[in-house]
Amino acid sequence: MSSYVKHFSELKVYQKQRELARAVFDVTKTFPKEERFSLTDQIRRSSRSIGAQIAEAWAKRLYPKHFVAKLSDADGEQQETQHWITEAADCSYISLETAEDLATLCTEIGRMLGAMIKKADTFAKPDYKLQEEELPYLPTSDSRLNADSEN
Repeated sequence: MSSYVKHFSELKVYQKQRELARAVFDVTKTFPKEERFSLTDQIRRSSRSIGAQIAEAWAKRLYPKHFVAKLSDADGEQQETQHWITEAADCSYISLETAEDLATLCTEIGRMLGAMIKKADTFAKPDYKLQEEELPYLPTSDSRLNADSEN
């Protein structure tokens, strides 16, 4: 990673997943109505779940085993998406060219996830510390002292 990532949405793999989810949504608009609660629903859910799993992995990045497990779940979702793409092509709901384009996006996402899994330690540094800013709704140590001295 060449730059410091502060939020999961800045990850290139997350952005690539969003591209895939939008493309899947667009092509599934033309699927037959009888597929609405089966193939259409499944492929949309799996393509969107990739991003959700990446977001969860990011939240757990300080715990390498949890981080890797969530990235592995994301990879499973992208492979499931590839399966549904194949099914859609087999049913002639999408062209072979569209299927190949979507499968290529899935493969790119899979490679990126694999790289993140192999280098999980670069995302989960043991010396990483989160420092929360002092928030107005939290009492400061000074305000507690002042309140005690007033009584």
